[in-house]
Amino acid sequence: MSRGLHLMPRPEMTPAARQRPEIVREPVAGQGRTVVEKPLSTFELLYNQGWLRKLLILAVLALIWEAYGRYLDNDLLFPTFTATVSAFARGVADGTLPARAWGSIKVLLVGYALGVALATLLTGLAIASRIGTDFLETMTSMLNPLPAIALLPLALIWFGLGNGSLVFVLVHSVTWAIALNTHSGFLSVSRTLKMVGQNYGLSGPALIRRILIPAAFPSILTGLKVGWAFAWRTLIAAELVFGVSSGSGGLGWFIFENKNMLDIPNVFAGLLTVILIGLVVENLIFQTIEQRTIRRWGMQA
Repeated sequence: MSRGLHLMPRPEMTPAARQRPEIVREPVAGQGRTVVEKPLSTFELLYNQGWLRKLLILAVLALIWEAYGRYLDNDLLFPTFTATVSAFARGVADGTLPARAWGSIKVLLVGYALGVALATLLTGLAIASRIGTDFLETMTSMLNPLPAIALLPLALIWFGLGNGSLVFVLVHSVTWAIALNTHSGFLSVSRTLKMVGQNYGLSGPALIRRILIPAAFPSILTGLKVGWAFAWRTLIAAELVFGVSSGSGGLGWFIFENKNMLDIPNVFAGLLTVILIGLVVENLIFQTIEQRTIRRWGMQA
């Protein structure tokens, strides 16, 4: 005897159920109101300018300098800011400070360029082979902690008095800082970026130029800044020694010469020149490079 299968009739869907909306929007209180941005005040607009904030810091430091100099009231010990600016203006007017500054900068550019070239070569070898990596790490560990000023006696023996010895110590100051930061930047590049470059058929110099250098450029730029700072202060210190020995030199010799004559305002004017050149290089040259590369690429806020 067979049993029949009885199915219950399916109820028909109502038109409202068939047209059920996919997204349900509930009315929100205040919908339709426009959001008006609050305009920035004059103080906020000025405060957002980085150059103005830095200028304010320099002005405060100058006021502290002036107040402390007036408190001591002894130009042989600590001249005031106004006395230093007066000596600086006289040095610029008679051409002494520009000539000495240019003499230092010429030597610095030669040593800095050679140091950058040597650091690039060492980093390229380190990227290309394991023995190059071991060589760079060994040399950096040995020579990077060695102060450049400690090589001055050897520089005198090997290169004699003159710019050759200065360039030698500058190359030592620049090379290891730039090589260390550049190599660290290359090692920090993600493997994903390298694989993307290889998938596009890049290898060797093309991979380094298009993938590794842009990705590691923040570290490279940091190395260039550190190398510049090391080279600049090493040059001034070396000129003090070589200036005493050979009677030549730039700002370092200018500072030492005026110290011997007890013209302390001129000594501070020479130091102020060193500071101003450092500020110009940092805030104009390196910051321009940073804005056109790292910030433009979205690698820094």
